[in-house]
Amino acid sequence: MELLSAITDSPGLPALFLLSFLAATILPIGSEWLLIVLIFQGFSPTNVILTASVGNFLGACTTYLIGMWGSDFFIRTILRINDQQLARSKTVYEKYGVWSLLLSWLPVVGDPLCLLAGLFRVGFGRFSLLVFLGKFSRYATLAVLTLPGTGK
Repeated sequence: MELLSAITDSPGLPALFLLSFLAATILPIGSEWLLIVLIFQGFSPTNVILTASVGNFLGACTTYLIGMWGSDFFIRTILRINDQQLARSKTVYEKYGVWSLLLSWLPVVGDPLCLLAGLFRVGFGRFSLLVFLGKFSRYATLAVLTLPGTGK
């Protein structure tokens, strides 16, 4: 509950939540810079990490749901994923398995991993655990490296 009140009481955390959410969708934006700015402004690292992690996780869930329930029109026309790319992706995904979702925090490959998890019907519980763990670890590491006296 402390996190919810912190989000509503401070304009920086809602902005971080929104930016983190959007960064985990197919939009090419980043949220790390705002996390660093908020920590330097004196925001609680715990609140900043949790806000960014939850926002980024929920954005990844959106991408997962697009993969699971997105129409052929959306996946093939808007995202421009053809049958050959889909088959190649399935081969790679089967080789590395769902554990690759721990890398969903990576730029460029993270969002497609979440989309493929939806397309290939990875269980939501497994998806959630691996993706949240990966995203939380990234934000926590970045925060620790940003804290004065810890990252040098």
